[in-house]
Amino acid sequence: MENEVVSKNFIEQIIEKDLEEGKCTKIVTRFPPEPNGYLHIGHAKSILLNYGLAKKYGGQFNLRFDDTNPMKEKTEFVESIRKDVEWLGADFEDHLFYASDYFDAMYEGAVKLIKKGKAYVCDLSADEIREYRGTLKEPGKESPYRNRSIEENLDLFERMKNGEFEDGSKVLRAKIDMASGNINMRDPVIYRVARMSHHNTKDKWCIYPMYDFAHPIEDAVEGVTHSICTLEFEDHRPLYDWVINELEFENKPKQIEFAKLYLTNVITGKRYIKKLVEDGIVDGWDDPRLVSLSALRRRGFTKESIQMFMELSGVSKAQSSSDYAMFEYCIREDLKMKCNRMMAVLDPIKLVIDNYPENQVEYLDVENNQENEEMGKRQVPFSKVLYIEREDFMEEPPKKYFRLFPGNEVRLKNAYFVTCTDFVKDENGNVVEVHCTYDPATKSGSGFAERKVKGTIHWVDASQAVKAEVRLYENIIDEEKGKLNEDGSLNLNPNSLVVMKECYMEPALKDAKPLERFQFLRHGYFCVDTKDSKEGNLVFNRIVSLKSSYKK
Repeated sequence: MENEVVSKNFIEQIIEKDLEEGKCTKIVTRFPPEPNGYLHIGHAKSILLNYGLAKKYGGQFNLRFDDTNPMKEKTEFVESIRKDVEWLGADFEDHLFYASDYFDAMYEGAVKLIKKGKAYVCDLSADEIREYRGTLKEPGKESPYRNRSIEENLDLFERMKNGEFEDGSKVLRAKIDMASGNINMRDPVIYRVARMSHHNTKDKWCIYPMYDFAHPIEDAVEGVTHSICTLEFEDHRPLYDWVINELEFENKPKQIEFAKLYLTNVITGKRYIKKLVEDGIVDGWDDPRLVSLSALRRRGFTKESIQMFMELSGVSKAQSSSDYAMFEYCIREDLKMKCNRMMAVLDPIKLVIDNYPENQVEYLDVENNQENEEMGKRQVPFSKVLYIEREDFMEEPPKKYFRLFPGNEVRLKNAYFVTCTDFVKDENGNVVEVHCTYDPATKSGSGFAERKVKGTIHWVDASQAVKAEVRLYENIIDEEKGKLNEDGSLNLNPNSLVVMKECYMEPALKDAKPLERFQFLRHGYFCVDTKDSKEGNLVFNRIVSLKSSYKK
């Protein structure tokens, strides 16, 4: 439609205005993670937003590691972050950068500020600096070292670089305004002495820049036009602009803040996840109950479902939470037309068809996906002994139970009508075997219409069944009680993982590969685990159940 109105978020409106006014000709955005942990679902919003804006306006997207704090950073995190960004489809091409690439430029920038009388070396301790800073209601006090001469500051700063001073004994501070209403502008620390080996620059430096000083320099050097970040950096924007202007960069990036993605009842805090890992409650940062991107990938979520979720969540300045049920809705929507619908029995009992010929095996034609004819058909074996779900038989059923019970007839999915005639219990009184007879005239697809049955159950041929382990996941947080207990500890769901070791599935699943996804009839969507599944020892993770609680 020619007159169709396309809704644009507030960031797109700013970018289009800047383009129209000639403030920039090529849009450059970036995703700047600190490599101090694994990315989670909230980071996906920033990645896809920054990449999406660059792509929409024919610009450039940079991946830049903000590695200015070697105390917490590891090469392991660099590699996992890069893998996550690539998996989400955010193509940074050859625009991969490190903040540490600019350490020389940052040092020169600091020297420039000293020469302009805009920075000074301060001997106050961290506690004293905090005390001198003042409060939201009271202005700060000037450091007794604030008025050192430019020459003395240049000398001291060079000696800091050369390693003449102990860690924490001296810092370089920007000289701005100790009475500013914005505490971030009260002579913030921009460099500190820290003898730490860096994953990229090794032992070249013993002084490191602070994030608020480094970040605007990185953006300016890379030609970033729009520095998209989350709302907690809004109060830091005046300092960001101050650094850009005082260092007289020609390229002046514009910082724009948006609201973070919050997902109900999930754990994203690094210290909480670290404790779960250390206590052995989860089996690592990629445990499928977590919402790190590596965990979501292992569980079987797709990049398309995450993209859909981000679009539904939207971009705004207002803080809000997205419902986890909406996230599950997105993966169901993405998989429903893509996945083969297979038969798998998770809690098996035997079904013996007494009047079916011994040693006979039929191969039945089964549609791979009833909603997507293009996915074709497969053949499924059928013989005298099958596995069915334990819940599909009851000795004494309640009203409106339409599955197997003595005397009742049901349809075996894609096969025949069977009538329950008997059952066998073990010494503990548990039903282990159900007996029935079948009607050969009722074969699926034969056009048989003499009688109707209300129940249809799925099954797996026992002679060719593939044995597998299945892991059923729920939220690791008890959703009814909320995320935290009164003492601040996590309120964990004791049923967040149920492992079923004796599951049987149709033989077509024998050669399923890691991350291959399927719908198991009635049970949900599953994928082959990347960590524990091996040849001869299949392990499936449930991605999501079939039932949705999401209200569109």
